[in-house]
Amino acid sequence: MNDKLSHFVPKLIRSIELDGECYVELQDLLANFENASVMDVKMGCRTYEERELDCALRESKLRHDMYDKMVEIDENEPTANEKTLRAITKPRYMIWRETVSSTASLGFRVEGMRLQDGSVDKNFKTTKDEEQIAEAFMRFASSKKIRLKYLNRLYDLRRALMQSKFFISHELIGSSLLFVHDNNEAGIWLIDFAKTHLLPDNTKVTHRRKWELGNHEDGYLIGVDNLIRIFETTTSRTSERESTDRGSTNQIHYQQDRVETYEPSYLAFRIPAGK
Repeated sequence: MNDKLSHFVPKLIRSIELDGECYVELQDLLANFENASVMDVKMGCRTYEERELDCALRESKLRHDMYDKMVEIDENEPTANEKTLRAITKPRYMIWRETVSSTASLGFRVEGMRLQDGSVDKNFKTTKDEEQIAEAFMRFASSKKIRLKYLNRLYDLRRALMQSKFFISHELIGSSLLFVHDNNEAGIWLIDFAKTHLLPDNTKVTHRRKWELGNHEDGYLIGVDNLIRIFETTTSRTSERESTDRGSTNQIHYQQDRVETYEPSYLAFRIPAGK
């Protein structure tokens, strides 16, 4: 990938054919980490494509299953008429779902995390309060040194996005940032491009402007800006683990202009190409 984002995506090793199926072999992002913690952060102010919403609007079929999903999260959300019908339309659910988490308000949401002790937390469906998110980040990266590494990596990522020809010409929906760290190193990479598409002719996006049906704005940079802002707030705090571990007293600084390149080694794993 000859683009400013080349250091922020898994490297393509090769394409292979196996049992009649085409696969791609990608870089293993965990190879250089020991007992890594991993967090998946879904980026953007929406996770559905415009064509998905357009098709749903034209169908406008009442869905009992989506009503059940809604009341499972918030039983007070349905209107009186929806409660009577015990059904809602798919567009109603799609738009509402993004407001439940921090997707619509902050341009990202935490999908889940795995910590070094092996515990897994996916309980972020309704997490949208900034203080809750900051606390989750501090629980994920309890070391201030690691949080500062993440912050610097986010600065580098934002700079690369602003300079990337790929980013300026594509709409990124449902893509994630993968946060990975161990006791010494930390890295962030872009993953999940199934809903990333080249913009239509004569369409320009800022990745920050408010989305309206037809303008193809995805809010990706809104999410990056807010991730940076929240990680900045965590650099002045002390986690529970840090409060009991005073072994290191060196002061650590971050700077917005530092450029860091971290190169994990290669390890084969395969995903179906074009799927």
